[in-house]
Amino acid sequence: MALRATNVDFLKQDNACQHHTSEYDNSHLIVRRGQPFQLKITFDRQLTQRDKIALQFTTGSRPMKSNGTLIYLELNAASHPNDWCAKVQDYQGKECTVSVNTSANAIIGKYFLSVITGRGVVYMTGDCPIYLLCNPWCQDDNVYMPNEDERKEYVLNDTGYIYVGSQSNIKARPWNFGQHEEDVLDCCFFLLDRSGLKPAARRDPVILSRKFSALVNSNDDNGVLTGNWSGNYGAGCSPTSWTGSSAIIQSYYKTKRPVLFGQCWVFSGVITTVMRCIGIPARSVTNFSSAHDTEENLKIDFYMNDRGEKLDDYCSDSIWNFHVWNDVWMKRPDLPSGYDGWQAIDATPQEPSEGIFQCGPCSLTAIKEGMVYLPYDAKFVFAEVNADKIEWLVKEQNGEEYLNVIREEKKSIGKFISTKAVNKNLRQDITTEYKPIEGSEEERKTFQTACGHLKSDACLVFAAPPAPPSPPGIKIQVTGEKELPPGNPLSLNILVENQSNETKTVSVTAGCQLQTYTGKIIASLASTVQTIDVAAKQVATIPVNVAADQYMKSMTQVDDELMIRLNVITETKEGQEKNSECLVIPFAYPPIKVEMPETGKINEDFHCTFTFKNTLSIPLEKCELHVEGLGIFRLEKFNHGDVKPGGIFRSKIICAPKKVGEKKIVAELISKQIKGIHAEKIINITN
Repeated sequence: MALRATNVDFLKQDNACQHHTSEYDNSHLIVRRGQPFQLKITFDRQLTQRDKIALQFTTGSRPMKSNGTLIYLELNAASHPNDWCAKVQDYQGKECTVSVNTSANAIIGKYFLSVITGRGVVYMTGDCPIYLLCNPWCQDDNVYMPNEDERKEYVLNDTGYIYVGSQSNIKARPWNFGQHEEDVLDCCFFLLDRSGLKPAARRDPVILSRKFSALVNSNDDNGVLTGNWSGNYGAGCSPTSWTGSSAIIQSYYKTKRPVLFGQCWVFSGVITTVMRCIGIPARSVTNFSSAHDTEENLKIDFYMNDRGEKLDDYCSDSIWNFHVWNDVWMKRPDLPSGYDGWQAIDATPQEPSEGIFQCGPCSLTAIKEGMVYLPYDAKFVFAEVNADKIEWLVKEQNGEEYLNVIREEKKSIGKFISTKAVNKNLRQDITTEYKPIEGSEEERKTFQTACGHLKSDACLVFAAPPAPPSPPGIKIQVTGEKELPPGNPLSLNILVENQSNETKTVSVTAGCQLQTYTGKIIASLASTVQTIDVAAKQVATIPVNVAADQYMKSMTQVDDELMIRLNVITETKEGQEKNSECLVIPFAYPPIKVEMPETGKINEDFHCTFTFKNTLSIPLEKCELHVEGLGIFRLEKFNHGDVKPGGIFRSKIICAPKKVGEKKIVAELISKQIKGIHAEKIINITN
């Protein structure tokens, strides 16, 4: 009588534990390549030595042996090391336990299993796919990461921080990555299936990460998220309103339409989620004072008028207060030796690469060494952290414009490059992973190397030894508020110090503007132009004041988080000495208070209360609170309307934890006047 299989038990719980996939909210078997997993097969009778059993695994729409999408394994057949194989582990009556090992460079995706026991005798497991992921625990996988603490952080951790603000005011924005949440893994494989990648490409983390940097934005392929920096987000959600990635990915998977809207930190959060979900170690990385070099000459031109105001229309280059991208961990067999490890990728659609809005992977070692010719997009990433900034003053005389260089800055781009520390809720500065120490001989050599490949003259001056220090002259400093509560007036002082031994006549120009984090000007608020005499070794003070109503109206007209920038330019009467200084002042917001127990038990309800008091002098209109707790509750939104000065609102949610471990609840408050108030609270859930 022909042997027939009647059931396959995927031993999901045991396999998931061994493969570090227990946290996925998915009813199917999820395993990592290059590592054995077990199946228990039940037959219609006891097995004999004459029975021949084979397992067939298929993936994709047209499975074929030739391209690795059809795998046929005879039980106990001889096999090569590190290749697919299936071996019997145990017989018990009609049951047979089989150990299956997959190749460490197998195609990732959804596989379907058939048990073949004779010609035409096939048992198909139907709607029970096996999900195969990359494996950072496997030494033969190109994403192998040797440190267990780093694997926990960069693969398994589903919460974290994305750093925003400015180099003088760095803020940790809590972010729920949620790579294990329902539908997230299915969405990742849906995107891959739709991407048109050939089967062989789905083995390679280099190609996979590059492709996902394109698939996460919607510019070329109707991908996950649409970028928008206009300040008008009425057609969707403001980028500042998101608390994490999973709600975005779930919405996309449900509708198959791009989600509206995102900016750089949202794109980075989604990429971290996707990469960790499919098994590629990833981290979100923030570069403060980040250059966008459109001409690939390592120069960023910054133009100001004779009122000290930045001019947006003179150049397509820009300097963002911060820009967030990602690092992913992998070997680079496509490059010369020495370029394995962290690779930069970026899903924010800035500049096309090979005709598509994608960026990376680009080896951090290559960036640090100035090897900008290596793939992919090293020129662009190198400029983001290393470009020179050249400040220009645009003067108009007799109907004609004249451009004068104020100064060239060699050290102002690429500051405090930041990511979350491993297994700590702290910021880690990784600037030296991207470039040598500013001003060092090694940095000059790196810059010279990069310019040699770019055929740019930008670094010829930089590569030379630094000029001898100039004699003491005019020094400028801005003092005043470090942060400004919306509705309050701004009071600053410009200190002009004469460090020389003789009186100097100094022209002082200052311009105050409201801007976005990308440097886009929203409104000009105030300017002053004065000529003063400063005695030797003395300090002159020039006040700059901005009334609240000068900036509040503009704040309510855009849905972005804004900040105030003051530019100061000084020039001595003889024109021999020019200086400039800038100060970025962020807005300070009242906090959200989160109250809940420090510990909880699985499947036992607890209450979480969110309290907000408007301590500002202005009413807040259209207040909306977004809260999310991975493993506890999905994204919830509470509309609280208008909140008067001194007004208080509370929102309460009943929480029913479904998973054990340390869990985090994240809250985000937005209104017409203010954006980006966020808070978090951690609770430890036990059985």
